[in-house]
Amino acid sequence: MINIVKKTDCSGCYSCVNICPKECISIKVDDEGFGYPSIDKYRCIDCNLCEKVCPIINTPKNETIDSIAYACKNNNEQARKTSSSGGVFTLLCEEVIKRDGIVFGATFDENFDVKHTYAETLEECEKLKGSKYVQSKIGNTYKQARNFLNDGRLVLFSGTQCQIKGLNLFLTKGYNNLITSEIICHGVPSPKVFNLYKDNLKNKYNSNIKHIRFRDKILGWNKFSYVTEFENNEIYSKALNEDIYMKGFLGDLYLRPSCYKCRAKNFSSNSDISLADYWGVEKKHLEFDDDKGTSLVLVNTKKGKDIFEKIYCNMEVIKTDMEYAINNNPCIVRPVKYNKNREKFFELIEKENLEYSIRKCITSTFTQKVKWKIRSSLGSIKRTLKIYYINKLL
Repeated sequence: MINIVKKTDCSGCYSCVNICPKECISIKVDDEGFGYPSIDKYRCIDCNLCEKVCPIINTPKNETIDSIAYACKNNNEQARKTSSSGGVFTLLCEEVIKRDGIVFGATFDENFDVKHTYAETLEECEKLKGSKYVQSKIGNTYKQARNFLNDGRLVLFSGTQCQIKGLNLFLTKGYNNLITSEIICHGVPSPKVFNLYKDNLKNKYNSNIKHIRFRDKILGWNKFSYVTEFENNEIYSKALNEDIYMKGFLGDLYLRPSCYKCRAKNFSSNSDISLADYWGVEKKHLEFDDDKGTSLVLVNTKKGKDIFEKIYCNMEVIKTDMEYAINNNPCIVRPVKYNKNREKFFELIEKENLEYSIRKCITSTFTQKVKWKIRSSLGSIKRTLKIYYINKLL
């Protein structure tokens, strides 16, 4: 029987819920808005399957293939415009749907809560596109995916690194007709905080929400905007460094506790493909960047290589340096650092408004700014000296 003692020991992947033969595990939401497994001990038969599929405890067997990194842009400009980065997920969807396959991914429901679902048409795949900076509820989609796989259908399953790790452990065996695509994740924010944020916007604009876009490119890809459209035709739009919710998210203020010690990083999920933003592409491949979005695609397995080759002709592609890509997107291999104001923040939102609570907890002091500047300068000096000595040796 799985027993969560510390909240850092549960990623909320729902693998235990999906595997339980007696369906005696449910998800209970805590006071921070995150879900954790709750077991009906009277119905439990002590099969321990929940422990065997937990991605915190276990790691699926990895294929022995060196990952290869690519910078990619979808040739379809409209598809790239409505995507978070380079539009590669759209091409994966098109390839799978063309082969009568099923695509699983995260979508907004009617209340703009985020959940996992599946699509069987390209039109349905549209709702799976774009970033959703909230933890999605997997629900019973692992079981649904297994049913489709056993029926011989091709399945593309997209999710965060811990969700893909949970899926691969849940399935207990490999499927040739399964393609997994992990989204390189900064961490998942609290659904409770996002609900407070939505409520604040609805009250401010005196209207219900019609559309949400976390990664609108109206100001470009590098300075993406958060956009909410309302039923009364009003629009809220602010850049990532101006929107209060994005500030708190990027400041690692209200992520799930397990995110600070994520055990699904560094290719441990056994995902076929990893998708990320290729931050820093303009310095490595200047001619390639147009500030409309570039995907970093990491091909990790033979199945990943096979489908990548299928969509290759519909992209602009440059093979790139893995070490450079990781340095510019370190969440590929390691989790974010814990924000020491996190506990204070969750105490504050119980008695203060959300915006005040976030601002109170993410504002750096003058001393912190000076320390950061010194560390940054020392890092630059070290890099310069390293390059100097390497050149001297050559």
